[in-house]
Amino acid sequence: MSVRRTIPLALAALTATGLLSACGGSGPDADLAAPRGERDTGVNIGPDQDRIRGKKDPAAAGLLPEAVRERGTLRIGASADASPPLGFYATDDRTRIGSEIDIATLVADTLGLKPRFEEVSWENLFVGLDSSKFDAVLSNVTVTEERKEKYDFATYRLDNIAFEAGKGSGWKVKEPADVAGKKISVSSGTNQERILLDWSEENVRAGREPVDITYFQKDTDYYLALQSGRIDAHLGPSPTAAYHVATAGRSEIVGRLSGAGGGLQGKIAATTKKDSGLVKAYAAAIDHIIQDGSYAEVLRRWGLGSEAVQKSEINPPGLPRTEN
Repeated sequence: MSVRRTIPLALAALTATGLLSACGGSGPDADLAAPRGERDTGVNIGPDQDRIRGKKDPAAAGLLPEAVRERGTLRIGASADASPPLGFYATDDRTRIGSEIDIATLVADTLGLKPRFEEVSWENLFVGLDSSKFDAVLSNVTVTEERKEKYDFATYRLDNIAFEAGKGSGWKVKEPADVAGKKISVSSGTNQERILLDWSEENVRAGREPVDITYFQKDTDYYLALQSGRIDAHLGPSPTAAYHVATAGRSEIVGRLSGAGGGLQGKIAATTKKDSGLVKAYAAAIDHIIQDGSYAEVLRRWGLGSEAVQKSEINPPGLPRTEN
């Protein structure tokens, strides 16, 4: 699972220093979260998002359990952590915005249901699923083999991580040798840390220098470290890195890889309690928004076009269990 970090007042601090004043970078990751018609003026983090909405698809809605159709609402759990562009608070400090909220809203619209969001801590997302408090969680949840024992998954985004370095570094990261002897920051207890440790060990076995690993838990801390040159790069979730690159204009992505590590592509999925009867409806709704173009529009809005999927998969191969 990619790291989810709490960023208290981070957006306000970045705005105050001018880092959110204009988009930077080029390519698909520079097409950021401005409302339609405003992409040349900077990133909109206000409460009025002009959110992209969908229309009910009777075929997808017909796959819902009768009790959910009669209730007319889709109870969605979302992480309360601030993690742009996935989910964070607008400038009014009340309105939740971000790509995960937009995708979840489209899924609910497609199923003919009214979305009901509740923000809770990461661990309470799964408590809510276990107790049937939530019908679904769309909050950057990675499919893992362990989670598949208790939950069903319908994929909607690739799970990638990225190396972010200072702008103009001229550096590309594709394999462990590229980071030998480099000072790389990461957040502890994450897949990113595990992958970086594995790469460092591989370098040592090959007679190269290990990675000089340092730890930051807040985005604002690694931003400052990158600007001051105290680290060569930071390894974190690709969406967060892409958002920072495009909004701040002072860094660049120098390498991407699957959040699963190795040869397996990690995948982010709508998550529901196992055997709840909901996962087929979610997959059908996601396929519908992929086909009608609204899905791609949301990903473009938040600079996540490189993480698009072509079709929703139900319970695909997940990250393997970690050995104790």
